[in-house]
Amino acid sequence: MFRMIAEEPLIVSLMLGAMGFGLLYGWLRTGNKPVAVAGLIFVALIPLAWFVANQVETDREQIEHLIYTLADAVERNDHDSAVTVIADPELEARARLELQNWEFELAKVTQINKIRVIEDTYPPQADIEMMVKVKVSGRRSSSIQNAQIPRKLLLTMEKDGDDWLITEYQHLPILGGPDKFSSYGGSRPGNGD
Repeated sequence: MFRMIAEEPLIVSLMLGAMGFGLLYGWLRTGNKPVAVAGLIFVALIPLAWFVANQVETDREQIEHLIYTLADAVERNDHDSAVTVIADPELEARARLELQNWEFELAKVTQINKIRVIEDTYPPQADIEMMVKVKVSGRRSSSIQNAQIPRKLLLTMEKDGDDWLITEYQHLPILGGPDKFSSYGGSRPGNGD
């Protein structure tokens, strides 16, 4: 329930409002004062729900904010900032190598399909699936120029203290399986790994 209050204050407000105004309507029909007091309490809890939602940042909200911050860094071609949240040095080197091959004009998260925080692991982990759109040009003259490409991005993250770090990532075409630009676990498809 606390996660719902912190992440979905509109739904909580609608539920509190429905209960409160339902009780106030019941008071108008019956004249029962305790029903009116209960209705007023429910209505008074609505601003409290919004206050709590604004004060508390859940793990899902923290991850979502991090995703948009990373997309901004990629769009600015700030590779150092884009890879700072990668936990494994080998994975960071792979990501840096991939990013250095491209000049980004656009890097936008178009849809976050899921952020699943797995609470019963230590440290907590999260699986993220999102759709991104990039407009890129290859750094070599013979490569792709000004191409707008949608991709599916899969992330695995792990909480380290108060921060979330990327422990694995994979980018894929929107439909189908891996292509020549997809990699996972530090190995390239077709390398015998």
